[in-house]
Amino acid sequence: MPMTVAEKILARASGRPAVSAGEVVEPRVDLAMSHENAALVINQFREIYAETGIEARVWDPSRIAIIFDHRVPAESAKTATNQKRIREFVALQGITKFHDIRADQGGICHQILPENGYVVPGAVVVGTDSHTTTHGAMGAFAFGIGATEMASVWALGAALNIEVPETIKVVVSGVLPEFVSPKDLILHLIGRLSAEGANYKVLEFHGDAIRNMPMSGRLVLSNMAVEAGATAGIVPADSETVRYLREVAGYKGELDLVQPDRDARYVQTVEVDASQLTYQIACPHTVDNVKTIDRVEGTKVDQIVIGSCTNGRADDLAVAASILRGRKIADGVRMLVFPASWRIYRESMKRGVIDDLINAGAIIMNPGCGCCLGVHQGALGDGETALSTTNRNFLGRMGNAKAQVYLCSPAVAAASALTGRISRPPKGVSKHDATFQFPAPENDACVEAG
Repeated sequence: MPMTVAEKILARASGRPAVSAGEVVEPRVDLAMSHENAALVINQFREIYAETGIEARVWDPSRIAIIFDHRVPAESAKTATNQKRIREFVALQGITKFHDIRADQGGICHQILPENGYVVPGAVVVGTDSHTTTHGAMGAFAFGIGATEMASVWALGAALNIEVPETIKVVVSGVLPEFVSPKDLILHLIGRLSAEGANYKVLEFHGDAIRNMPMSGRLVLSNMAVEAGATAGIVPADSETVRYLREVAGYKGELDLVQPDRDARYVQTVEVDASQLTYQIACPHTVDNVKTIDRVEGTKVDQIVIGSCTNGRADDLAVAASILRGRKIADGVRMLVFPASWRIYRESMKRGVIDDLINAGAIIMNPGCGCCLGVHQGALGDGETALSTTNRNFLGRMGNAKAQVYLCSPAVAAASALTGRISRPPKGVSKHDATFQFPAPENDACVEAG
C-alpha cells in the first residue's frame, strides 16, 4: 500500500505494516513535550493513579521534555508556585530533558527541541501546545494535544485513538526574491487555504524551494501549518535534516529519513511559484486575512515585535540587524526582540547582530514567548497597533482586545520600525551573514534523543 510520510510514521509507531487515512491507531510516542502547562498535566496524571494505590510513575522519563518559556521569569506568585511544583515533579520522576529559567539551557520549547536533537525523522511527537507542529520540519509527525491526553501519554507512552489524517501535498518551486522569506510563503499559503482549509489534515512540503531551504525556514513552515487548521506540517527528511541534526544539534544516533512513496495518495495538491511571491501581511484579526504589502503599506504601527517560536532564530535576527544597521527606529515606535533561545542570543552577540539591534533602539528581551500572548511582556495599549513576526493575531492576542496585530516577516518588521509604518525593506542593504549556525552542544546528555 503506497503511503505518505504521516502514514508511514503512524504505521511504524502502531506496529502495523501499513495504515491509510481514516483508520484509528494508538501510536507509540517518541517524545512528549510540555511547558508551564505541565502543572495541569501533573494534576491529571496523579488523578489517574489516585484510586489505584500504585505509585504514579511516568512510562519513560527520558522521553518527556519540559521547558519553561511562556512566563519567564515568573510574573506572579501563582506562576512561580506552579513552576516550583514542576521542578519538584521533574526531580522526583528523573526527567532529564528539563530546561529551567537559565541562560545556559533555556529558550522557547519549539526551538529547544530541535537545537538539542530531541526530535528526529520518523518520530511521533506530542506536545501540550498547538505549535508542536513545528517539529514536523525535522521529518517527524508532531501534533498538539490537551493536558488530559498528555497525562495518559505520561502513563502509557502512547497516544490514544488517533485518526490517521489525509495529506495535502504542497509543492513549492522557484527561488524566493531578496528579503522575501519562508514567513511570506506560509502566510501566502494560509491565505489561499484559509484558516480551516487543512483541518485535520497534514501539509507535506515538497519542491526545489523546500529542498534548498535551511532548517530555520522549514521550522517556520511547520510552525504555522496549524494556522491553516493542519494537524501536522511535515518536511520530508533529507540532507539538510541530517546536516542540522549532526552539526547544530550534535545528534549522534542513527537516522531514518522517511520519504513518501512515489504513488502516495494525497487529498489535494497545492503548487506555489516562490519566485512570484512578494511580502505578505496577515491583517487583524485572523491569520488567513492575508494581503500583499501594497494593500496595507503605510499603515501606522506603535510596536514592532521580532522573535517567537516562528521567527526568533539566528538568521531572522541577522536579517533585521542588516536592515537596521547604522539607522534608528522611528520616534514613537517601540521595538521588542525575543531570540528563540539563549544559544541564539549568545551567537548573535558574537556576530554583532545584537549590537546593531540595540544601537537602532530595539529592546532585547530574554528568550521566551514574551508578548506573543501579551500576558507577561509587551502588552499593547488601547487603540495601538503592533506589527509582529509571531504566528497569531487574534483579537486580544497581545493582551488587549482593543488593539490590532498585523503579522509579517522579520525583514518587513525591521523596515517598518524605521518608518513607523508598514514598509518594504530598503534596497542596497549590506547583509549580515544570515546563514551562520552555532556549534553543536558539548553536553552529550542533551543529544541522545531517539
